[in-house]
Amino acid sequence: MAEIVKVWEEDILLPTYGIGKPEKNPMFLEKRVYQGSSGVVYPYPVIEKIEDTCEDKSYHAVYLENEYIKVMILPELGGRVQMAYDKVKQRHFIYYNHVIKPALVGLTGPWISGGIEFNWPQHHRPSTFLPVDYSIEKKSDGSVVVWVSERERMFHQKGMAGFTLHPGRAVLEIQGKVYNPTPVPQTFLWWANPAVAVNEQYQSVFPGDVNAVFDHGKRDVSRYPIATGTYYKMDYSAGVDISRYKNIPVPTSYMAIRSKYNFVGGYENDTHAGVLHVANHHVSPGKKQWTWGNGDFGQAWDRNLTDEDGPYIELMTGVYTDNQPDFTWLQPYEEKTFTQYFIPYRELGVVKNASSDLLMNIEPEGNASRLKIFATSVQKDLHIVVVKEDEQVLDIIRDVTPEMILEEWVPVDTLTGLRVSICNSKGKLLLSWEPEPNEIKEVPEPAKAALDPKDIQTTEQLYLTGLHLEQYRHATYAATDYYEEALSRDPDDVRNNNAMGLWLIRKGQFAKAEPYLRRAVKTLTEKNPNPYDGEPLYNLGLSLKYQGKTDEAYDYFYKACWNAAWQDAGYYSLAQLSASKGNWEDALYEIDKSLLRNWHNLRGRHLKAVVLRHLGRVDEALDLIRESLAIDCFNFGCSFEEYLLTGEKAVLDDLLVRMRSEGHNYEELSLDYASAGCWEEALKVVEVAFEVVASERTLLYYYKSWFLLSLGRLKEAEMAICVAEHQSADCCFPNALEAIKALQEVIRFADVVPKAHYYLGNLWYDKRQYPEAIAEWEKSVEQDDTFPTVLRNLSLAYFNKLDKQQEAVALLERAFKLDIRDARILMELDQLYKRLNRPHADRLDLLDKLKEVAFSRDDLYLEYVTLLNQLGRYEEAIHMIDARRFHPWEGGEGKVPAQYQLARVELVKACLKAGENEKALFLIEECFIYPHNLGEGKLYGAQENDFNYYKACALQALGREAEARELFLAASTGNSQPAAAMYYNDQKPDKIFYQGLAFRKLGREDEARGCFNRLIDFGEKHLFDTFKMDYFAVSLPDLQIWEDDMDKKNRIHCNYLMGLGHLGLGNLDKAERYFHIAAGMDNNHQGVQIHLQMVGNLI
Repeated sequence: MAEIVKVWEEDILLPTYGIGKPEKNPMFLEKRVYQGSSGVVYPYPVIEKIEDTCEDKSYHAVYLENEYIKVMILPELGGRVQMAYDKVKQRHFIYYNHVIKPALVGLTGPWISGGIEFNWPQHHRPSTFLPVDYSIEKKSDGSVVVWVSERERMFHQKGMAGFTLHPGRAVLEIQGKVYNPTPVPQTFLWWANPAVAVNEQYQSVFPGDVNAVFDHGKRDVSRYPIATGTYYKMDYSAGVDISRYKNIPVPTSYMAIRSKYNFVGGYENDTHAGVLHVANHHVSPGKKQWTWGNGDFGQAWDRNLTDEDGPYIELMTGVYTDNQPDFTWLQPYEEKTFTQYFIPYRELGVVKNASSDLLMNIEPEGNASRLKIFATSVQKDLHIVVVKEDEQVLDIIRDVTPEMILEEWVPVDTLTGLRVSICNSKGKLLLSWEPEPNEIKEVPEPAKAALDPKDIQTTEQLYLTGLHLEQYRHATYAATDYYEEALSRDPDDVRNNNAMGLWLIRKGQFAKAEPYLRRAVKTLTEKNPNPYDGEPLYNLGLSLKYQGKTDEAYDYFYKACWNAAWQDAGYYSLAQLSASKGNWEDALYEIDKSLLRNWHNLRGRHLKAVVLRHLGRVDEALDLIRESLAIDCFNFGCSFEEYLLTGEKAVLDDLLVRMRSEGHNYEELSLDYASAGCWEEALKVVEVAFEVVASERTLLYYYKSWFLLSLGRLKEAEMAICVAEHQSADCCFPNALEAIKALQEVIRFADVVPKAHYYLGNLWYDKRQYPEAIAEWEKSVEQDDTFPTVLRNLSLAYFNKLDKQQEAVALLERAFKLDIRDARILMELDQLYKRLNRPHADRLDLLDKLKEVAFSRDDLYLEYVTLLNQLGRYEEAIHMIDARRFHPWEGGEGKVPAQYQLARVELVKACLKAGENEKALFLIEECFIYPHNLGEGKLYGAQENDFNYYKACALQALGREAEARELFLAASTGNSQPAAAMYYNDQKPDKIFYQGLAFRKLGREDEARGCFNRLIDFGEKHLFDTFKMDYFAVSLPDLQIWEDDMDKKNRIHCNYLMGLGHLGLGNLDKAERYFHIAAGMDNNHQGVQIHLQMVGNLI
């Protein structure tokens, strides 16, 4: 008899490294690239600081345990599986990090390694380090589900994961649910992200039909498992097995091409244990491995993320996605569900096939083959048959259990022509396998970048490209450029008009959306009043509803319902309008029609409960609520309706536990009511919220004001507005479409509401409606010029959107004077001064006066060090770098080592001039080693031409000629092709310069001149290029807010290259000229500054 699954909650202590406070200023990171798509964080606050001290911290953990598996879930940290333990093998089958040690890896900052993270609706998940809602469900079959849930803030989608253990099963089952509660289509991806501990013996287990793997965005492709080309700038041409962790020295992602198998996993060849993920490959095609790399770089990141638990890799499993980025659509009010299984296994090795019940492998060993079968539950009388080219070579009946693995010798010495079948006692096929055909498989081509709009031939392709950019949330290409190009060619095009209208609805520009949608409908119905597609009709109804044109909206929603695809959203919208007018019988008819098409529409179920209550049909309403909560226990609307129907305090108390004191939950619930004109109920929600929500109350007060205004309770509204205006503005970042109406109504009613103008400006700026944002912020300043954040925001807009540079400086200086403790604004002010080429001494003087504030941030501390280097104070710079522990952002590596090395190299030059050759040798040797305090390690294959060159010079000065020659040879090697340097691992032009100098020292003048001429040729060829951001960029994580002139940066880079080339050739006048041109555009370019000093003084 299987044991009943145990579940319990427990407060535990975990050693935890602290993090900084959430940034109170809104972050509009419009062009930030993160994991291959947009790195926008608004409306989430960013956390930019990681502490170096570790203290025990209490966490509320939920445990699940059966005979075979024990699992710990932490709702406070994104609802992640923190620990998963295999009781049979007595091992953690998922990497168990015994310390909570965040690093700056997540979209909004802190991220931790280990366990299973659930990345949704994008990767990495914005709330990965935030609390989520949770609940426990006990099933009649003895199984237990721990549900975690959240309504995310960016796109207002809802995601749930149900962690399930069954009695007698050695499987962690995860039921996933994603739901779009909004009236417009949304996109999502779902990557469950299990980490596994690795060593030299670890290998990934991908299905046998995976012959190739893709990089992010499918921008590159490699053969698999034996890579034979260049991948992540690594030369694997000798043939390297990249399924083996030990063989990958650099940070690397790879994602499998489509497979017909349902599994992916990994195996420890030393301990003979592994983990497997199983899911239906038709909906879960994603199979990915990620590693920091088995080298110094990766080891540094291991140290950043754990104290003692060592290296790990991630074996990510994608549902409705097979790449990053690769997003899937969720239509309005649509739900998608799926199931994933994580299975600890042992002894089998590299699995050939698997289900959630059975795993099998067969491998030749000598003159026979060994068949192994693992079961996740007791399997009686399995019928196992092995056929070799139509000849039966094994036919047995056996029992298999999680404790007892089946091993059988099969009398074949090769797997060619073999078929293994495993059936249950009733003859049902449970699992089978046969080898892949011995044939050459096509390796797919990498993806291609989108063409410029003008270069696309058809309006159809323009539409599809724009839609792709929207779907994949591209960081730097604008979908509207493609829609507008199509409409310039064909103003009546249905799809592009509809796309533009929908885009404008998303941006809150409902009136501007209307003419596009009317034109789409006009074209659509020109020949047939009953069109094939009802989407433009629905979208037109939506734009009219948001404008308050409810009668006309009602007509268009009804016409949209003539198409089955739009009946659930269309009838739901009709029910909202009917409810808002008190037409409850109509509303009931309409919501029933909607639910007939979409039975799990959680907002539809909530609205039906509202309607039934207003019709006095209490029992029906309660029955519906019970049914709805069985489907989704986090349907807060139905729970609140139960409270309104029964008045029972226990019902409310239970709801408040599930909603926590999370202000966002109450905002969403109140807006659900408001969208159907249920102002009294919306008001009750916010009143309840004020009793339990300690922070995040500001927006709730504005919503309360709006609800009161809608009810005509003007005196109370006036008081609520006054309270709202005096609430803290820290981290209050509205972005819901309904917030536009709420804030506009408050502004329309009240005379002086500077904060309301500020919040509405934030919302408009996030939606890239810049004129509206600037107008609101200017009005806010006009009404209150003592609020620093709005001055800072205006500075940002003036500089980036209006090119008012001096006005931007003045505004930001005013903002900082109002709050001189705001380190973020100090950093932004210094960066603005830097952008405008302020003298280094002046900038250093400002930071010197504000050291305590400046040194609270890594980036400002590093900027201080950089200024010391630029002013020639190298020993001070070295002392400061050596005295601090840095915390880099993933993808932003290289900045600290650059200053660490630059200071030492410049001192080396001085030592060589002064004849202090031993000291020079000591200093240059330090450049080859990254001390741990830098927070990062050296990337495998890093070019160190300059360090090798100066080390050779020091050795030569010491009379050690043979050693010097070896170092000059080392300095002359490596890539000598110039490139645009965008990323930390891109080719740096000064490395080529030192290659040339090394060749000259070796007496190979022609090769030296070749290096210098290539630098000049590249600069001349690309000087007038129009810069375009890499379409497939994966990571540009900087949190800088000042927009760069990328064409100008390119000109600086090209002049620098030409200066280096001419310096190497001895054309000192030309070198000086090009360096001065570059320095005139950017006095902060350290390469230019250093090599200007070398003109006429070349060692």
